[in-house]
Amino acid sequence: MRRADRLFDIIQVLRATSRPVTAAALAEQLEVTVRTVYRDVATLQARRVPIEGAPGIGYVLRRGFDLPPLMFTTEEIDAIVVGARLVRRIRDPKLHEAAARVLAKVTMVVPEALRAQLASAPLYVSDGDAEVPHGVDPAVLRTAIREQRKLRISYRDEHGNATRRTIWPIAMAYYVDVTLIGAWCELRNDFRNFRVERIVSSQVLNERFQTDNGRLMAEWLALRKDAPDTVDAAVG
Repeated sequence: MRRADRLFDIIQVLRATSRPVTAAALAEQLEVTVRTVYRDVATLQARRVPIEGAPGIGYVLRRGFDLPPLMFTTEEIDAIVVGARLVRRIRDPKLHEAAARVLAKVTMVVPEALRAQLASAPLYVSDGDAEVPHGVDPAVLRTAIREQRKLRISYRDEHGNATRRTIWPIAMAYYVDVTLIGAWCELRNDFRNFRVERIVSSQVLNERFQTDNGRLMAEWLALRKDAPDTVDAAVG
């Protein structure tokens, strides 16, 4: 662990408690020696971080102290970069734009030393090969999920058979080769998954549906867990 990350973690541990934390306890949590903790605490105090206490007694962080916004460890920076690059796999232009804005905002506020890591992290994420949807905007689907609005869709299955359905959109499922929308289908009176690129057209309805405090999502996830081979395929 970099020393800068360790100093950050010491502050985080002290922020999370109102009781004195001994150097031994900090050392065990950070997997370093007690002597290292003493040196790190002294460094923080020299930088005017309001840590009070002494060796053998324990340390507390004076209330009201806060860190500058968006301080990240090396691993957290890598996670942000990988996450943003993974978004490029999916066929959702608005999410691509949002991911780029997130990286730009983070780059503006992190310390100078971390900016190069954000801009040119040696982390490769392969492209996805899901088909581009033409009959529906994925952003519209995500909005309908958030607002719990029913959708009327025209859907064409793998055999070319067309149906019109009213669905309750529950979740988006992104895979390397396909994007699905998980839903309750009024036509089949059951859960169904629909491949987004096979939606010919869609209309967001004013009518809303109830998720029963997450019950629909839980039941859909349970079906995926119990029968992933059948549930991951869009079925009629």
